Amino acid sequence: MKYVSTRSLRDLGGFSDVLLMGLAPDGGLAMPEHIPTFSPNELEGLRGLEYSALAYAVMRPFIDDIPEQDLREMLRATYHPDVFHSAEITPLVRLGDSDLYLLELSNGPSLAFKDIAMQFLGQVFEYVLERRGEHLNILGATSGDTGSAAEYAMLGKARVNVFMLSPHGRMSAFQQAQMFSINEPNIFNITVNGVFDDCQDLVKEVNADAGFKARYTIGAVNSINWARVLAQAVYYFKAYFALNLPAGQQADFSVPSGNFGNVFAGYLARRMGLPIGQLVVASNENDVLHEFFSTGVYRVRKAAQVAQTSSPSMDIGKASNFERYLYLVAGADGVQTRAWWAEVGESRAVDLSDSTHWEAVKSSGLVGGRSNHEDRLDTIRRADKRFGRLIDPHTADGLLVGERYARAGVPMVCLETALPAKFEGTVEEAVNRTPPRPARFEGIEEQPRFYTAMDNDAAELKAFVVEKLG
Repeated sequence: MKYVSTRSLRDLGGFSDVLLMGLAPDGGLAMPEHIPTFSPNELEGLRGLEYSALAYAVMRPFIDDIPEQDLREMLRATYHPDVFHSAEITPLVRLGDSDLYLLELSNGPSLAFKDIAMQFLGQVFEYVLERRGEHLNILGATSGDTGSAAEYAMLGKARVNVFMLSPHGRMSAFQQAQMFSINEPNIFNITVNGVFDDCQDLVKEVNADAGFKARYTIGAVNSINWARVLAQAVYYFKAYFALNLPAGQQADFSVPSGNFGNVFAGYLARRMGLPIGQLVVASNENDVLHEFFSTGVYRVRKAAQVAQTSSPSMDIGKASNFERYLYLVAGADGVQTRAWWAEVGESRAVDLSDSTHWEAVKSSGLVGGRSNHEDRLDTIRRADKRFGRLIDPHTADGLLVGERYARAGVPMVCLETALPAKFEGTVEEAVNRTPPRPARFEGIEEQPRFYTAMDNDAAELKAFVVEKLG
């Protein structure tokens, strides 16, 4: 399998090449040159596979530059009950006797869905770098959960350093403590005076400096990394088969969405032949995606327009993975995608509402909705009272919007994003009690913190990277 850029640059290499690449040289995102599909009979052959075997079946068509046995061993080491505290890895739980289901994705080391892909990245980074005799310096941005998931996955990886940017004061107390309590020689936490989009823009600006990127071997673990999207597609297959539906019957999925990586993985699964009907894109008050799927206009927000909300991991005004979706909507036309992104760069918006591509959007299965603070408090209360289930505020956004789009007789699978303990302030406000947390995280907020604060300045960031790498 060869990879190309969403902005038309051809032949980025194979999987291992784009794994280490981050952004493509033309600023686009890596995509496979075609998307393999499963026939209905092939899909039926995947039923009943344990998680690592299913992951191999889904991911192998995209990863043909790693020997079969090595890939299988990495996947077995990644998706192990000792890592995810469940033999099922991503258990599916029915909510009462309704057609609503919760896909548990928070059983990993950092208690968030990002672990599902990030643990695989830790394994495959180490594998590829060891065989190439190389080192990698990861530069990433996080609105909350990506950072801790990446850092937990890269602990002890001798060939990987992590420089993780986060918006100062914008994460929950638990999220901050989880990241900043790490004191390891290959982990560097940096808080930026700004919002998540500022952090993300800094990462892109550094990546755009081809000389600096090459000299200091800068890579990425954000959802722009294709390996993350691919690994996340697996749990859509796992959830669908766990429903035990008749062959070909549709299921719907509702996905809390900020950077569009999680829901794009579902769209990838749909394009591969999984019978997904609707993919519900659930936004918070920062409703860039909801606006697009309602009007056809994708309008990015300036930093000052990004609201600070009680589902902070979705406080994003520019969805990085949305470019991959537009690329497929355009029929894998990189020239068109580059033109659209130029419009976004100039006017901060692109309007598809009057174009022929709007029909492709409407037939893609994606729909949008939004939630606000009072909505998510009410949803947390209702889930607790009706189903005896505590959920975090992002999952509440997904459940609420999923309920709005629920179809009679069609399962609606709502993707859990994190344990409620990571956002205990909002959960306490909703149900008047503190959500439980795993014993290993007791008192984490009182631990010493290790991070560096800096302004929103690429030159300052580059100087910091150079200083730490010597």
